[in-house]
Amino acid sequence: MKIGDVTITSIIERDGPWRKPADMFPAYDPAVGAKHLETLDPEVFDPATGMMNITYQTFVVRTPHHTILVDTCTGENKGYPAPMDFPKRRWLDEFAAAGLSFEAIDYVFCTHLHIDHCGWNTVLRDGRWVPTFPNAKYVFHRREYAAWEQATKEEKQPPGDVWRFNCEPIMVAGQGLLVDDDYSLDDTVWLTPTPGHSPCHCCVNISSGGQRAVVTGDLMHHALQCREPAWSTIFDWDAKQAAASRRRFLGDVAGTGTLILPIHFPNPTTGLVEAMGEGFDYRYVRDA
Repeated sequence: MKIGDVTITSIIERDGPWRKPADMFPAYDPAVGAKHLETLDPEVFDPATGMMNITYQTFVVRTPHHTILVDTCTGENKGYPAPMDFPKRRWLDEFAAAGLSFEAIDYVFCTHLHIDHCGWNTVLRDGRWVPTFPNAKYVFHRREYAAWEQATKEEKQPPGDVWRFNCEPIMVAGQGLLVDDDYSLDDTVWLTPTPGHSPCHCCVNISSGGQRAVVTGDLMHHALQCREPAWSTIFDWDAKQAAASRRRFLGDVAGTGTLILPIHFPNPTTGLVEAMGEGFDYRYVRDA
């Protein structure tokens, strides 16, 4: 996708059926959900399995000045339990096919620090976790980083010891950049705070040529959450805050032509939001 002078490319780690809506959203109403699924884009749901189609992907943002990764999927050799132990070769192959090298990355933005958004931050070399991208600065929200550091010290870390594997080695290497809610890299890339799914979850804004795109991380995992913003997931740090952030964000972008790039929405991923009754409608943009 191209907006102004910026090109955005998806690097996919896995896609396809993943979870049933009732297993993902504690407030899920099967009758309401079925009615929504009848009118949503067909790519978002697999009727054969009754599962939502969920993609894990990284967005590569090439600006005139920087090459940026937004979220880095699950990575290799982290010891994650099933079902997170799926093969990771696809991500490496698509990264190379995009004409990229590890050395070419200038910045890595993490919308939050869950296992499927910061995994390729590091690789295992000679028994040590080291930054995958040796020339990159890694952008972490200061309080998000602190929350997971404290959780790890209290032995509350998520599966795979995410902070120790994916975050601490970045700071040890001197490549971490701890930032606040109002951080802007430049007038092209900046953050919007959307807390709830994690302590200080952020969206990453991209603007060029009068257009705006937003990588929304896990502000929403599925298009059903646009129709029903109150349907938070089992993975949310604070379900009520996540729902409030989601409704506020969707209300801000609805009808504005802002291109939305949710990490877990399946291909073609990019969409537009419009107001719809008490909620919102998400529709794919077929040739952005």
